Amino acid sequence: MDQLFTISFLAILIRSTAPLLLTALGGLYSERSGVTNIALEGLIIFGALTGAVITQQIEGQLGAAAPWVGWLAGAIVGGLIAWIHGILSIKYRADQIISGTAINLLATGVPPVVLSALYNVTTESKNVANPLPLWGIGELRFTPPVYFAVLMVLVAWYVLYKTPYGLRLRASGEHPAAAASTGVNVKRIRYSAVILSGVLAGTAGVFLSIGNSDAFTRSQSAGLGFISLAALIFGQWRPFGVLGATLLFGFLRALSIQFGNTDLIPPTFVEALPYLITILALIFTGKSKAPKAIGKPFEG
Repeated sequence: MDQLFTISFLAILIRSTAPLLLTALGGLYSERSGVTNIALEGLIIFGALTGAVITQQIEGQLGAAAPWVGWLAGAIVGGLIAWIHGILSIKYRADQIISGTAINLLATGVPPVVLSALYNVTTESKNVANPLPLWGIGELRFTPPVYFAVLMVLVAWYVLYKTPYGLRLRASGEHPAAAASTGVNVKRIRYSAVILSGVLAGTAGVFLSIGNSDAFTRSQSAGLGFISLAALIFGQWRPFGVLGATLLFGFLRALSIQFGNTDLIPPTFVEALPYLITILALIFTGKSKAPKAIGKPFEG
């Protein structure tokens, strides 16, 4: 148990929480606007792939500036892929679960093609020489997306509850017809929220590939998008609730990393623990109060 109260474990906890938090906050915007987004897993993968590939391809010209461009590219690609989900869900009123699943399936097929074309392998990219920098003191040194994730909690709370845009977004997810009757462009609000979810999930992917590692690998996301969805539900679609839920899941992932190679607990159980708790969280939050119009196309 002493290993739980160390600076090293705290650092692992924070690094494990950051991508979950970014992705869950992205899902928060989308689902509070009324659009279910189970494509978060795929958006992470696209962001991670883009961030690593762009950085590796341009670092010879840009040097230390390359990972910042890679981050921007990963976030943009995440937003663009989410925009496709938005078109299918909002404009064409497709089933949002099927649309999100299609993007997740696309994310399993596109990376091998890209990697094969660029590197003649299908599992991983080349290592980047210039990953994102580390900021902090001692063992508590993290790449910028970690600090960005914390900032985004405060931004999400302010935007949702203190701005006209946040009021319109919440109204679009609760009573879209009533919102539209007051002049709110529900479809435009939903598009913006879905694209924002892609930007944040893409940033989470960038963190995984060049912020917490130095390359993209096909197994990098490891179900983080689905765990983030569970954290979003567990956190009751509220920014600070999402923060608490992702800290819980981040703690469990940190446990699996810290104790996965020890004899204290069976390694298989430790590795499966975050996913088991995800299932339990969904069971015990089955009566959570979701936005009333979530998953329902708006025909106005």
